[in-house]
Amino acid sequence: MPSLTTLLPPQIAPIVLLLASNVFMTFAWYGHLKFKSAPLLMVIVVSWGIAFFEYLLAVPANRIGSEVYSTAQLKTMQEVITLLVFSVFSVLYLKEPFGWNHAVGFALIAAGAWFIFQKF
Repeated sequence: MPSLTTLLPPQIAPIVLLLASNVFMTFAWYGHLKFKSAPLLMVIVVSWGIAFFEYLLAVPANRIGSEVYSTAQLKTMQEVITLLVFSVFSVLYLKEPFGWNHAVGFALIAAGAWFIFQKF
């Protein structure tokens, strides 16, 4: 069975893995908000179980990504991906509006991320 690094180059594999891991983590952290009547302890245990799958993707993403990215770049990449995944999740799953202020705020964060990837 081929490994992920033989299927995707190390520049791309961490992005794909971080996208997938962030979907799991977003559901672990925020998915329960649609089930506010569920007991908190049950929500915590279910969220913890979902987060396990996030770790199965995030840890390899960082291991593979460290071959070509600095840790600051990996962390920045993860945060930008988190914002993208969360934006889609909050609109489609939680049915919350996405305003212009969110777009501006996220754009400013993305601009900051751009600086992390520059070699000055």
